[in-house]
Amino acid sequence: MAVQVPTPEQLREVAVEMGLSLTDADVNSYIDLMRSSVAAYNVVDAMPDNLPLVKYPRTPGHRPPAAENRHNAWYVKTTVRGAPSGKLEGKTVVLKDNIMLAGVPMMNGAATLEGYMPEIDATVVERILDAGGTIVGKAHCENFCLSGGSHTNATGAVHNPYKMGFSAGGSSSGSAVLVALGEVDMAMGGDQGGSIRMPSSFCGTYGMKPTHGLVPYTGIMPIEIYVDHTGPITANVSDNALLLEVLAGSDGYDPRQIGLRTHQYTEALRGDIKGMKIGLVNEGFAQANAEADVNAKVRAAAKKLEALGATVQEVSIPMHLMGPALWMPIGTEGLTQTMMWGDGYGVSRPDLYVTSLMDFHRNWRNRANEMSETTKLFTMFGTYIRRHYGSRYYGKAMNQTRLLTAAYDKALAEHDLLMMPTTPIKATPLPPADAPRELYVERALNMISNTAPFDITHHPAMAVPCGMSDGLPVSLMLVGKHFEEPTIYRAAFAFEQSGDWKKM
Repeated sequence: MAVQVPTPEQLREVAVEMGLSLTDADVNSYIDLMRSSVAAYNVVDAMPDNLPLVKYPRTPGHRPPAAENRHNAWYVKTTVRGAPSGKLEGKTVVLKDNIMLAGVPMMNGAATLEGYMPEIDATVVERILDAGGTIVGKAHCENFCLSGGSHTNATGAVHNPYKMGFSAGGSSSGSAVLVALGEVDMAMGGDQGGSIRMPSSFCGTYGMKPTHGLVPYTGIMPIEIYVDHTGPITANVSDNALLLEVLAGSDGYDPRQIGLRTHQYTEALRGDIKGMKIGLVNEGFAQANAEADVNAKVRAAAKKLEALGATVQEVSIPMHLMGPALWMPIGTEGLTQTMMWGDGYGVSRPDLYVTSLMDFHRNWRNRANEMSETTKLFTMFGTYIRRHYGSRYYGKAMNQTRLLTAAYDKALAEHDLLMMPTTPIKATPLPPADAPRELYVERALNMISNTAPFDITHHPAMAVPCGMSDGLPVSLMLVGKHFEEPTIYRAAFAFEQSGDWKKM
């Protein structure tokens, strides 16, 4: 689509937005000066895009009918078979629907994106297929991934696998549900405020948010580069470690990938944690909405880890309680400028820009009333802050995040892992269709307090199911040093092998 020289009216509109006063002569002068720049843009427009080739055949698949999709966890079912052999041979994998699978629809939970068809495979897709995995479709996620509840998808709520009518968590809601139901072996999730770990907590799955950048985010619709993470959701620790082993490592595109250290994660699954030191973070149990049964189950799990040979000590990290406040400017202003006004990508980084997504996503401006209440809220608030206060609070929150990172690192210098509840609450009832906006938003954000801090400090963190209460799962979270996922897997595997978590 060629760039046009601006009309006088268009340039005057831009001038008003900038606060410039231009005469008619000024307008004509600037238009003439812009002609050479427009010509340069059109040289770029005429070039073919430089995108990676698609290797494996596939079909667009189909939207399963309600009878096949009782929990509304599926968006599209398809079958994309990978290499004939490899580490994932025989494994079925579903993708969170913010991940690009060429030739298969993607809507990222939003009505305004429905109908978009990517022309590339995300790096994680290539790696799964090259390892012999079979991708069986796309799982519903929350509207532009902006909810920790499972009620914001444009097609309707995703239901908890243990209790219909209850939240499955978000934003990787469908991914966790399909794993919990046994309909797939493995799933890909995404995590910017806890969106792998929160649905894993509510659904009783194992969800790993790796160290920032360990798994390439290329070909996945971003929210904000600083908090974007993607990783595995599985029904057991072994599959989780296996999938991360396939996914981890640089891809040459993703600017999030700095100083990576990869491992053979499956080698950590020894079952022996004698001598391991685990810090039980007091503040993780002290959230304002903490449920007593959740805290009790996680403390009982700590006792079990102690019985397995670990040393468990209570530690205090007061700044942990400030984590959600620090996340807010980074997440809100980042998503507003990158995902929304930046058409999904923004600028100022050497990424693989999927311009077809950028072009399609721009149309949200003409259909903003169709967005979820959480997407409206974050975008309006972020735009308000940008217009009236600039970016100073984003910058100050980033500076303070270094202190939060240092506080966790200090505790991790004395312990191999930190531990707390993944979410301070169990799954809540889904808000009714006529719920007031206040309840809708509350149920989208009331579980993020323990998870969000580690999206801005970038520490690896894993949700591990540790019991049932009132017919719903409870989950503990293990947090490790940067790029020390093997230590998390070692402890998670030992805990998993110690007994059936559903009977704990």
